[in-house]
Amino acid sequence: MIATAKGRGKARALCLISGGLDSLLAVKVLQEQGVEVSGLSFESPFFDAHNARRGAEQLKIELKVARIGDEIMKLLRRPPHGFGKQMNPCIDCHALMVRRAGEMMAKENFDFIATGEVLGERPMSQNRQSLDTVARDSGFEGFLLRPLSAKLLAPTKPEIMGLVDRERLLAIEGRSRKPQIALTEKFGIREYVQPAGGCLLTDPAFSARLRELLDHEPSANERDAILLKLGRHFRLGSGAKAIVGRDKEDNERIMAAAGEDDILVICDNTPGPAVLIVHTDAENDIKTAALLCASFSNSSAFEVDMAIRRMGEEGRIKAKPVARNEFDGMRIG
Repeated sequence: MIATAKGRGKARALCLISGGLDSLLAVKVLQEQGVEVSGLSFESPFFDAHNARRGAEQLKIELKVARIGDEIMKLLRRPPHGFGKQMNPCIDCHALMVRRAGEMMAKENFDFIATGEVLGERPMSQNRQSLDTVARDSGFEGFLLRPLSAKLLAPTKPEIMGLVDRERLLAIEGRSRKPQIALTEKFGIREYVQPAGGCLLTDPAFSARLRELLDHEPSANERDAILLKLGRHFRLGSGAKAIVGRDKEDNERIMAAAGEDDILVICDNTPGPAVLIVHTDAENDIKTAALLCASFSNSSAFEVDMAIRRMGEEGRIKAKPVARNEFDGMRIG
């Protein structure tokens, strides 16, 4: 059995888990050498840990979940290595995740960090230079092992120290998934997420909303990013934003998201949207929100009655519906 540098019987690895096949295989390759593996996944307004939880359950390993929304919001303002096709700062985001994993490694006495990254699988974020940049910028370069491509990369401390046997690690390279799929039978992996988007920062429509948000609200926080996933968005003349529900489910989510400082406008006696106004208490903005609410309702009435909720109190307002295309100049995305 491989002895650890800390005198334990088994080496302990903290492996970043997405739920995709690569990260599951990375765990299995390490377990095959007798390494004790725990998983780590992350949540933010742009991705969740749902698939990671399913993957960890299949592997029967512990999964730790950390939230990094505020850290990514700061990163999005000026990512050192720029963006991908959309608002995805993949290299800097990966470095952030590895950094957080390294901090947890040191705090909880793990011996090293592992990921399922494969050399050349993604042309921009997993080429050799990008992998080296992520490791260096994380601050834990020597402790980051990529089991699936390790034999193609420089030896890491866990290999040099004998915590893992480099010869039993793999040398997978390129975009073909055939080597990984061939390993599923060997390791008994029956369920895994296909490699696909997953992160909203790669979505063109969401990225357009996010870009507009950061342009108009430089101090936008994690909650502001979460609200981007709801309804139709309109930028009001004052610079405030109104979010208009699309359907019943959307309305319910908008009402649940309303904070103490927000203003909520809701149709009373006719089917219609919930309208949330954030970062304002201006009367003109409330009137515009009421106009949006009336115009996107299903009412054929001359005037629509609505409730206004703010600071725990409820008021009343009326508005006459207008053609929806009159709001096109205010609409975001």
